[in-house]
Parts: sequence; C-alpha cells; structure tokens
Amino acid sequence: MSDERERIRLEDEHVAYDAAHEHLGEFEDEEKPARKVSGFPKQLLSIGGMALSCYALYWVLNPVPAQFYRTSFLALALAMTFLLYRAWGRSRTEQEERRTDNPGITDYLFAVLSIVALGYTLVVFDEFVRRAARPEALDLAFGMITILLVLEATRRTVGWLLPAFCIAFMAYAYLGALIPSWTNLGHVGYGPNRIIGQTYMGLEGLFGIPLDVAATYIVLFTIYGAVLEYSGAGKYFIDVSFAAFGNSRTGPGRTTSLAGFLLGTVSGSGVATTVTLGSVTWPILRRSGYPREEGGGLLAASGIGAILSPPTLGAAAFIIAEFLGVSYLEVLLYALIPSLLYYLGIILAIEADSRRFRTQGVEVETPPLGYLLWRYGYHFSSLFLIVILMAMGLTPFRAVFYATIAAFLLSFLSREHRMGPRRIWDALAAGARGVLPIAATCAAAGIIVAVVTLTGLGLKLSSIIIGLAGGTLFLAALYSAIAILVLGLAVPVTASFIIAAVIIAPAFTELGVPQFAAYMFIFYYAVLSEVSPPTALSAFAAAAITGGNAFKTMMLTWKYTLPAFLVPFAFVLSPNGEGLLLQGSPLQIGLTFLVSAVAVCSLAVATGAWLFGPARVPERVLCAAAGLLLLYLEPFWVGLGVGVLALGITVHLVGLRVSGGTASSNPEPATRITDATGTDTDAKPEGSRVERLD
Repeated sequence: MSDERERIRLEDEHVAYDAAHEHLGEFEDEEKPARKVSGFPKQLLSIGGMALSCYALYWVLNPVPAQFYRTSFLALALAMTFLLYRAWGRSRTEQEERRTDNPGITDYLFAVLSIVALGYTLVVFDEFVRRAARPEALDLAFGMITILLVLEATRRTVGWLLPAFCIAFMAYAYLGALIPSWTNLGHVGYGPNRIIGQTYMGLEGLFGIPLDVAATYIVLFTIYGAVLEYSGAGKYFIDVSFAAFGNSRTGPGRTTSLAGFLLGTVSGSGVATTVTLGSVTWPILRRSGYPREEGGGLLAASGIGAILSPPTLGAAAFIIAEFLGVSYLEVLLYALIPSLLYYLGIILAIEADSRRFRTQGVEVETPPLGYLLWRYGYHFSSLFLIVILMAMGLTPFRAVFYATIAAFLLSFLSREHRMGPRRIWDALAAGARGVLPIAATCAAAGIIVAVVTLTGLGLKLSSIIIGLAGGTLFLAALYSAIAILVLGLAVPVTASFIIAAVIIAPAFTELGVPQFAAYMFIFYYAVLSEVSPPTALSAFAAAAITGGNAFKTMMLTWKYTLPAFLVPFAFVLSPNGEGLLLQGSPLQIGLTFLVSAVAVCSLAVATGAWLFGPARVPERVLCAAAGLLLLYLEPFWVGLGVGVLALGITVHLVGLRVSGGTASSNPEPATRITDATGTDTDAKPEGSRVERLD
C-alpha cells in the first residue's frame, strides 16, 4: 500500500511539475516574451549578459560618472533586449517557431542602432553635456532614435500600453498651448528641441532616477538572485518549508506561504514565484483538500507576498530610497510591520480554509528540519548578511555585492551545486537577462518624468485630485488608490509606481501626509495591481496550474490579499499610522501594530467565514466594520471598533450556542473519488477534493 501511495504521489508531482513549466513558458511569454535562442545568438547574448553583469559589479568597486554609466548600461541593455525579445510574440506553429525564434535582420539592426545612438553621446561626452540647453541637429537625430528604440524595447518586453502612455505625455508637452485654460492642464507648449533635450541630454529623462535604480540596485539584486538559484537555494527553501510544518492539517497551506516568501527572495517576480511554487506545492494542497480555485488563490497570494516583504522587496522600493534620499535599509524598516500584517492575514485565511474544507495533513518525505538547517542553513546567511552590512553603514550596492560573493563561496559546501566557472558564467548571464525588461521600463518611465518636470503636470493633477476630494484626506486616498490600481492594469509595477509618485504623491503631501508615508501607500497599491481584477497575471498563472476557474481564482486571490489593500490607508489617514512604518516612539509603534493586527484578524473573519466555528453573515459584517474602524488608528474610532468587534464575537457565540455548538476541532477529511474516466465526484458538500490514495 505504501509503495502504491508513493508511486501515485510521484506521478502526481511529475505531472504537475511538467504542466507548471509548460504554463510558465506561456506566462513568461505574456509577461516578457523572451526567445529561446540557439547557436550564435545564444552565445552572443551569453557574452553580453556576462559583460553587463561584470560591468555592474565593477561599478560597485569603481564608480563611473552617473550619466556615462547609465548611458553605457542602457546601450548594452537595449542591444540585448532586441536580440532576446520577439517583436510580435510567439510563432503559431512549431515550424515557424524553429525558423523565426532566433533574431532577424531587423533585430540586429535595432541592436546596432542602440549602441550607435547611445555610444555617440559617450564619444562626445563633455561637449554633449555642455550643450544640453542648445542641442545640435545630430543630438536631436540621435535623441529621437534613442527615444523610439526605448519605446520599441518597452513594447517588446511589457506590451504596448506603457509606450502609448509615453507618446501621450510627449504629445501633451508639445500641444499644451492648445489645451483650454479651464481644464487647469494647459501650458505654453514645447518644441521638439526642448522635449528631446529634456529627455535625452540630461539626468531628468531617460537617464534619470528610474534608470539609475535599474542600473545599480536592481541589476545587482537580479545577479544575487541568480547566484542564489544556481547555488541550490531555491530547492532548499522549499525543502525547509515542507520540513518546518510537517503533516499537520494546516501544514500544506503554511508551507505554501513560507515557500512563497523564501522563493520570492530568489526570483523577484510575483508570476515566476507563483508558477514555481505551484509546480511543487499544488499536488500537496490538492491532496490536503483545497479546491482548485482556493488553492490557486493561495498560490498567487503567496507568490506576490515576497515582493511586499524585506529583505528584497520589489523594484519600486529601490526607487523610494532614491526619491526620499534615504538608505535602502530604512525602506526595509518601513516595510517590516506591513509585511507581518500581510502574512498574518494569509495565515489566518489558511486556518479558516483548513476548517471549512476539512483539510488533512500530507506526508512529504524530507530530511528533518534540524538536519536541513545544520547541513544547508548557510543558504540563509547571505540574506542576513545584506541586512547586517547595511546596518553597519555599507551602501546597499556593496552589501549585495559582498552577499553575492558569499553565496558563491558557500555553494562549494555542496558538491551538487558548487559553482564552477561554467555555472557562475551562466548565473551572471541570467542575472543580466533578468534586468532587461526593468531597464527598458525604467528608461520609458523616465520619459514621463521628464514631461512632468518640464510642464509641471504633477502639481496640476494633484490639485485636481484634491479638488475632487473636496480637501478630504480619506477621499483623496480612495481616489488615489483607485487611480493606481487602474494604472497598474496598463503598465508594470515599477512604471506604475514612478508615474503615480510624480503625480499623486504631491496631493498627499499638500494634505499634510509625510512624503515617506505617501510613497509607501503608492508602493503597496502599485504592487497589489498584480493581483487586482481584471488582469491579475499571478492569479491567471495559478489557475492555469490548478485547472480552476480563472475569474474565481482571481477574486479569491483578492480575498486573501484584502488586508494588504486596506492597511496602507492607515499610513496616510492618521499620524498614528506612521507607527506602522516604524516611525515614532516605541509605545506608539507597539500600540499601532497591536491595533492593526486585531484589525487584520477582524477582516480575516469577514473574508474567511470562520471564527470559533462557521461565521454567518451578521458577525462577518460586524467584524468587517470593526476592522475598518480599527485601521483608522484614532482613539475614538479604535474604541468604537473594539466595541463593534466585541458585538460581532458575541453574536457569533450566541449563534453557535443556538445551532448546537462549534464545529468539530478535528473533522474527518473529505475525499474525492474519481470514476473510471477521471471525472470528479465530490464526497462532501463542502467541495473538498482530496485524492483517495488507497
């Protein structure tokens, strides 16, 4: 019996793994449609990736002047982008794909043009910088070519919507004099000379802060993540997650959330983490008793969590540090309590699901946790090293540089994953490839920043937001949240944050919100756009793995992440909310954390439909109202929220008493029986779908 059980387990996991990697290819094509190159193009890209990574690592030890470094970095990144990313998506047939997967003549032409147009500025660098206010004809020609190349590279990597935004902003800069004065958006209008000069010939456009972040922070972290992956850290993190929670009823769900957090430190992508996580943990979740949609929602929510959490966060967090002029370590501290609250919400959702679906533990054969920590625990050391070195005063660049070296050296402790010359070459090349979509996106976002700076559009739009809100902070925050989520449907997270930061942040600061709180509000909503209907790519990827309904999976992902959508309001609505960003006295920080944790618990009851037993509509409504009141973090509203929560608990207990007591603390797990054709026949009305293994 045990041999048969093991055989079925292995077959399930292999099938799920293969299907997941098939879907990973599909979603990588949608998120960033990279070619599967071979032959000379593959070698060329490998050499280019190695060169780009080495250049970034060299910059850490021997800083290059800002504009020179950013320009040369972008030149090589654009050239690689045109060779690696398809112009029009995947070919329809295998024959066409084999014939067209390698770059074509146009791709090579664009790559050469990228080197020439940006290399021109480096050849005449001193004169070029001095004549930024009065560009010559050759400057304008190469400037226009560079802008078009950046827009095309962005279209290839993240789609056409962000380039369309850039074109609209440039049109606004050019046609500003034609805009009616009553709109409060008009301006004098600027000619091509001024627009191209602002965008191409200084540090406020293509080569501004967004590209600086991509060429410094982000590329170093993608290199670090690639070295971690090639050193075997990804597999180890999953093993630790399984060993940590054993085969308890809530173990599979907890394992998924922990593995998602750990894998996110390696991948840095919500979709990639979701798919990798699903390939390993979905068979376990399914056998435990999770329905397809709820399992997919948990996978997507766990996959996105690492982008919200220290020690790596998302790319936008690096931009916050640059915009605020603070250390990256300080941004990590801002994110600490919100991350704890996010995972508190996930864990409570897992607890509720384990009872509603009557899940059961699943035995997964892994070495004991103690052995894993003793034998392979060194994989964690480089993560801690980053934080320790930054706390000691080192820059984030040097901290991640030394952590990368540490991860490389520690790989030699495992014979299977020791990083010889070939493996380190592949890791450095992979690290450079990981930054290409972000480099193109950041350069394109720099165009928008240049136009906003040139025209003063940010202040104009912020005054409109304040006017629509009638000067009310709550309405301004609500409108801003909706605007960021809508913006996130069209453009990637990094670009969404940059655009919102230059347009929406001034509205918050004018209403008295500290700048760091405004930026963190925008950061969380920019990231959460990845799991927001109707284009939540992480949720669609999870649904493809589980075979569940994509729309239901998306809505359930939103349910799991609901506290993360609401907690950011606490940052901006009350001065006490700054305690959630570790600002203020220890007493204020402790009290705000405690109250916010109770609020998250209240919201978890509302969304999870479980407290001491099944929660009915009245107590769920009361708990939801209590959670919202508590998040206001003002004494009167906190007291009112506590009272409403107490009422909700009382109603719940009375309802349980009337209905005959709580549900069994250890109910029998439901089973799913399959007929000869493999069709599901649910054995329990709750919809549990656990495989019968005997």
